[in-house]
Amino acid sequence: MQREEILTILKETGSLRSGHFKLTSGRHSDSYIQCARIQEYPTLNNRLAAEAVNLLPEGLKIDLVAAPAVGGIVFGYAVAAALDKRFIWSERVDGAMTLRRSFEVNQGENVLVCEDVVTTGGSVQELIELIEAAGGNVVGVTSMIYRGGAIKFDVAYYPLIELLTPSWDPSECELCAKGINIDSPGSRHVKPREKH
Repeated sequence: MQREEILTILKETGSLRSGHFKLTSGRHSDSYIQCARIQEYPTLNNRLAAEAVNLLPEGLKIDLVAAPAVGGIVFGYAVAAALDKRFIWSERVDGAMTLRRSFEVNQGENVLVCEDVVTTGGSVQELIELIEAAGGNVVGVTSMIYRGGAIKFDVAYYPLIELLTPSWDPSECELCAKGINIDSPGSRHVKPREKH
């Protein structure tokens, strides 16, 4: 699959948005990539996942695929299916990345971490630390899209596509300075429901 074909899929599914956004990383941008729109179309999502698997080095030993919730789950599941490997995901509990639902990482398992979009890779790094603390060995990271910039993890990275989009520290955001309303579509910033 060529880059232009991937970009066409992103555009035709409405996955590329323009405006003023707070990214999951906390940085601000005038563009947002909403991979959930691709995931409305399972066949397209599965094609992209299979293409991501094709980009992995030949002979890379993978026992398990893991993804951070929520964004990485659907793409990660499709990557695991393409690899025919077991799949788990992590969730945040009181702000900390956690394995729930009786998910386990077996001692010495080789794990591929999978995310939908990576900007700084903060969630990926948290998941890597969680896997390593459980005795797993992270052998690589893949994602549907890499937005560009400095990443926080130090593991071999195999993104399907690099789509450089600008992002800024909130203190340097010209859109904020102009008073343009900001949208925060990422799952990390969704406020939890109040308990009654």
